[in-house]
Amino acid sequence: MSTERPDGTNVGPNVGLNDETRKAAIQEALDDVAAQEAAEAPPAAPRNHADDLIAQLRRDLADYKDRNLRLMADMENLRRRTEDEKASASRYAIGKFATDVVALTDIFPRAIAAVPAGAADADPALKSLIDGVTMTEREFLNVLERHGVKRIAALGEIFSPHFHQPMMQIPNNDVPNGTILNVLQEGYMLGDRVLRASIVTVSQAAPKPSAPPAAPSAAGSANENVGSGPNSDPDNNDGA
Repeated sequence: MSTERPDGTNVGPNVGLNDETRKAAIQEALDDVAAQEAAEAPPAAPRNHADDLIAQLRRDLADYKDRNLRLMADMENLRRRTEDEKASASRYAIGKFATDVVALTDIFPRAIAAVPAGAADADPALKSLIDGVTMTEREFLNVLERHGVKRIAALGEIFSPHFHQPMMQIPNNDVPNGTILNVLQEGYMLGDRVLRASIVTVSQAAPKPSAPPAAPSAAGSANENVGSGPNSDPDNNDGA
């Protein structure tokens, strides 16, 4: 409602109102504008459950792929381990039998060593017998080697506790310390396993002899003789 001033001019409806009334009117106008804008705004789109389902399916698929890769890796490791165990069982199946057989190889060198030195040269029949034993030993070792049994190298090698068993140590400075000087019993391996270690004698560095005491020099002996003469004592000279 407009108000007429004494000079005849009209003023707006809010002129002359107090501050509280004016604020209330402004707030009411703002509320009306907000309500009108809310009524004119388009309705919110409904939530699409298909997107949530697709996202969940993608997560499940990634999880299944990871599990499948892990399972395939485990199966491959199991296959390799099974093949290794099968090959190892096949390779070492004759281990106990081979251990008993290699003991027979000790008979050949003992038979040859039992012949006195020079006796084979004087007796052709005995020489033929020794040659036959030597050939039999060589063929026997070839058969063992075809089945994976090999003799351990020992003579002249550096001692190794994995392959050699020391029987004694012999002082010797002509070879490096720990060199195998003699093989008392041959050792054998099946693949990479030791069936029997070689029994050996090993060199040991001999202690160096201590230096003899130095002999007195000729000049020192002459001085001692001069000092021990009859005129060497000044008291004796004075008494004379």
